[in-house]
This record gives sequence, structure tokens and C-alpha cells, in this order.
Amino acid sequence: MKPLPILALSLGLALPSLHADVRLPAIISDHMVLERTAKAPIWGWADPGEAVTVTLDGQTAKTVAGADGAWRVELNLEKSAQGPFELTVAGNNKLTVADVVVGEVWVASGQSNMNWRLKDSADAEEVLAKSANPLLREFAVKPKTSMTPLADTEGKWVPTAPENSRYFSAVGYFFGRSLQQELNVPVGIIHTSWGGTPSEAWTSVPAMDSIPAYKASRERLWKIAEEYPGKKKAFGEQMTEWAARNNRTEPAVGDVTAYAGPDADTTGWSTIKLPGKVNGANLPEAGVVWIRKEFDVPNKTSLALNLPIEGFDSVYFNGKLIKKTSYQDYPGLGYVRRWEAFTIPDSAVQPGKNVIAIRLYEPVSPAEFTAEPKAGNISLAGEWLAKAEASFPALDPQELASAPKPPNYFSGPQFISSTLFNGMINPIIPYAIKGAIWYQGESNVGRAYQYRTALPLLINDWRQAWGQGDFPFYIVQLANYLPKKNEPGESAWAELREAQAITAATVPQTGQAVIIDVGESADIHPLNKKDVGERLARLALDRDYSQDVVSAGPTYQSAEFKDGKAILTFAKSASPLVARPVPATYDIRMSSKETAPLVRNSPQSDLEGFTICGSDRKWVWADAKIEGDKVVVWSDSVKEPVAVRYGWSENPTVNLYNEAGLPASPFRTDDFDLTTKNVGP
Repeated sequence: MKPLPILALSLGLALPSLHADVRLPAIISDHMVLERTAKAPIWGWADPGEAVTVTLDGQTAKTVAGADGAWRVELNLEKSAQGPFELTVAGNNKLTVADVVVGEVWVASGQSNMNWRLKDSADAEEVLAKSANPLLREFAVKPKTSMTPLADTEGKWVPTAPENSRYFSAVGYFFGRSLQQELNVPVGIIHTSWGGTPSEAWTSVPAMDSIPAYKASRERLWKIAEEYPGKKKAFGEQMTEWAARNNRTEPAVGDVTAYAGPDADTTGWSTIKLPGKVNGANLPEAGVVWIRKEFDVPNKTSLALNLPIEGFDSVYFNGKLIKKTSYQDYPGLGYVRRWEAFTIPDSAVQPGKNVIAIRLYEPVSPAEFTAEPKAGNISLAGEWLAKAEASFPALDPQELASAPKPPNYFSGPQFISSTLFNGMINPIIPYAIKGAIWYQGESNVGRAYQYRTALPLLINDWRQAWGQGDFPFYIVQLANYLPKKNEPGESAWAELREAQAITAATVPQTGQAVIIDVGESADIHPLNKKDVGERLARLALDRDYSQDVVSAGPTYQSAEFKDGKAILTFAKSASPLVARPVPATYDIRMSSKETAPLVRNSPQSDLEGFTICGSDRKWVWADAKIEGDKVVVWSDSVKEPVAVRYGWSENPTVNLYNEAGLPASPFRTDDFDLTTKNVGP
């Protein structure tokens, strides 16, 4: 009989699991915006068979949790007032969700340009000071990857206000602000993005596997991901043994202040230039090297620090260690390391001078910066100071060659097919939405032709997953970027833009915001996010809310070649064609106010950005002018033209607009093979 009390205790501890509390996903929480639709899902989890009652503004819906504990009801909010309301969910317990409003909900997704924060955008402080608006709210999905679909995420709904709008997606904010101002209803933005990621990461496994080439790519990447932890562990163990055998174990840190302190004496330090290898006069081929750089920050703010280092580093900011990467936790050779970023909190940043110092442990060879280092939108490229702390004795070439190599891991988990759909899209389904805005493509430029398949695949995948039919999906066409070219030629960036334009023209309920005029030649993240968000909003206001706005710039339709000229026809529009004045300068980097004189390619032409070729396919700059609703293009050096291109470059100079102020989308009249046509996944 003695075991009975123990058994009773065990049963007592187990009882709570028999009456689990009803639970809601993170996205159904205080301050949420619900879509005004006839079917707005509310869902969650409870005990199997538990009765659940949901109430909002006098409307009640009841259900019973299924065998897996999941439950779902739908509310008819099509004619609902905007609130605010309280939502109650009652099962074995009762939950109350406060300050619920009903309006318009949009998903904002993509890579770093969608993730770009309002605080880092043009005129940020002025915009933030005026940002208070309780009817404009954002839910930011926590960045997370997963090899299996997740049911929930982390995050909360936040109304706009100066103290928190700074962390909103800038494109999402300007898009939502435009809708809220024009429609005078609550607007919710569900922000789910991750920098540097390809579209395939945002596409589900069933969709990826529906195309054999994509399935093979996904399976290959997943295999690498599955094998990587073991290879990484083995590398750490092998490197520890090799370094000990050759007396190249990392020495203990000495006087940090002398190297990393804000007021350290740098007399005698060498000068190096980054990006590039950390080598030069007075620096060893193997050893421990310190590098440091002073830079100014206008005001106290957090900084996204991007240090694309191939090597083992300890990063100090204003004298304090903030991150260390040893060979035990080194992420491997390849893409993931080049884009590794982390955040310096505002508490560590000083207005004015700040110092970043990096201790580089180099057991085999010098570390290397493979791309431009940045702090927020501040470039850290250029001159750094460097000093050796320790040097390792030379090794026999054969022994040096035997040093373990980090495992190749060209993709971090966020770059692998379906991992972001699983971790950052699936958890917000089936939340009712009006539509989605999408700013992505930079990471697919190398496979631009394939994007003609990849982007429609993603759009249809999301629509099927949400089960709301063909909801609106609006694409941001890639901005102008990289140095301007003096001669016409091929361009993978132009090919990606064409893939976006084809998608917008052929997939139902899609459109594109053209931003070929807002970019910066030296920064892939243009600070002008206002025009981007507002041009996206024009599409929604025109197509989804029946507002009287022009939503697209001139769109090429057809070409006729006769008498040595090309006559181009554009789709009918309420806004006539115009040739805008060509500016005298263009932006290199807005954050540092760098500009350069703009040298025109067709200086006598009304329109800039056109090229033309004959049957030899040798492209030359062309003259062009507007004649009514058409554009006439010609060149004295091409007597019998067969094709015309417009804006066909990474960073073209273009000036064809409509009177509404919207630029023409780059285009081509030819069907010549493209440079990325045969590049596979």
C-alpha cells in the first residue's frame, strides 16, 4: 500500500494537462487589426474535444477542438464597425484580446529592402516625429527558419508612434500610411522579411517539389544542412588538434584597452584598406592582428553591424566585446559568412565618435573582408588601422597545407528552400489579409531568367496556402544600382526586372511598382523608401479600393520598324507620356550625400536610356522622342533597326514618365537569348 501516495501525487501533477488552457497564436493579440471580410479566421489550441466560444462586438462563434487540440472559427466582419473592440475566447479558461480594430491587412515580405527600418531611411527623424497614428499598426514576425512548418511565431501588434515606428519596415510604413490616409480605416501591416534571402526560401516544400529542378535543388540544400552540424563539429576538433600540434593555439587576450579602447594610442599602427585581405607592412601571415576604425554617428541609435569577415574574429565596440567567432562556432566558407550581421544596441552607441576594433586570430593565413563592411547605412570601407599582437613561427609548407578547412556551407538556413515559408509564413496562415506587397529579387539576380518561374510559383503557393483565392500581390521592381555604364550591353539586373514585369503582366491580380529612379549606385539599399511604399499604395488604391489614382507608369506594348526607325506603342493610360528633364547629377550614396555628374549617353535626345541594334545585334545608344502616345527611336549608325531596349542596365539613366510622375518600366522589343537563361537552381 505504500506506493499509493506516490501514485496519487503523480496523478495530481498530471491533471493540469487534462484541462489545458485555451491558447491563441501570437498574431491574435492586443492591438491587432482584423481584415474586414466575411470570413475572418480566429484559431488556436485547447484540449481535444474542448468547447471554445469566440465573441467580438456581439457576434459569437462556437466550435470544439479537434483530436489534435486545434480549433478555428470564422467571424463575419464584412460590415463591421472599425472598433476598438475586445475579443474574448472562452474554453476551460477565458482570454481577452484588447484594442482590436477592423480594417485592411496586408503582408509585407521579401529581403533586406523590405526589412529596411524607418529609422534608417531618408528624412527619418522628420517622418518619425509625425508618425503617431493609432489606426496604423505593424506585426513583425520574428526571424526564424525551420525544416518543418511551424504553427506559431513570436511578435506583437504595435501602433505607430515616434518611439516605436522607427523599427517598422519603411516600405510597409509608407504603404500603410498612404492607405490609412486615403481610406480612413485601420490598416495593419504584417511584416515578415529577412535580408539576403532568395524567393525559394519563402516557397513551401510542396510547391518547390512540384518542379523537378527545384525539387532536386531543395533536396541538395537540405542534405547539406543536415550534414553540416557534424562537419562543423569535426572541423572544430581537427583545428584544435592542428593548432596545438603547431603551437598556433589562440593566445589569451592581453591589454584590450591598448588595442580596442576609444582613446588607445595608435602611434605606429599600419594602414590597410578594406574590403580585402588583412595584410601588409608589419602584419604577419599568421598570428593575432588588431584592426580598428573610428567613425561618427549622428545621434544615439542602434546600429546593424555587417562585418563580412572570412576569419576568426572578436569584435569590440567602444572598448567592449560584443561578439566572438572562434573556429568552434565558425559558420563555414561561403555566402552565409559574407552577409552575417548583428545589432549594436543604442545603449552602446555614442553620438559623435565611435570605435570598432576587431581582434583577428589567424592560425593559417590572413583574414579577409569579402565585401563592404557597414554600420547601419554608414560605410566602413576604406582605411583602417592595423597592428600585430602576436606572430606565429613559419611552418613547413606541407604542414601548413594540412590545416583543416572549414566545411563549405554556401547557404545559411535562411537561404535554403522553404525554410522561411515554414518559419515565417506558415505561422501567420490563415490570418485574413487583403493582399501582399513583395520587395525581393536581389538574391535571385544570378538566376534572373529562372525568376520567371520562381516568382509566380511563390505567388500561387501563398494563395493556395491562405485559401482566400487570388488575393492582390504587388511587386517592387528592383531599383537602379551599381556603377553606370558608358556602353550598352547585357545585364542580369535588367533580366530580373523583366522577369518581375512578366509576372506582373501575366499572373492575375498582380502589379509592379517601378523604382528605376530611386536607387543609389554604391548602395543596394536606397534610402528613399517613401516613393516605394507610396507607389505600391497607388496600385492597391486603384485596383482594390476603386480610388481615382494613376497606378502605373508607361508600359511598353508593341513595336513597328520602318524607314530606319522604331515606333513604340504603350498601353493606354489616363496619364500622357512626358520626357522629364535629365538631372545634372545622380546619387552614389545618399547616406553620405555622395553624388556624381551625370554624363548623358544621348545628349541631343529628348529621351535618355534607349538603345537600338540591327541584325548584327550590336547595341548603340539611340535618340528618342515622344510623338503623341508613341515613342520614336532611331540612330544614324543603324540604318535598318530590328530591336530596341530601354533602361537595359544595372543603373540606367532614364527619363520616360507619365504626367502622374511614374517612370516607365524597362523593357526590350527583342527575344534574343539572355545571359541567365541557362543558369539553373
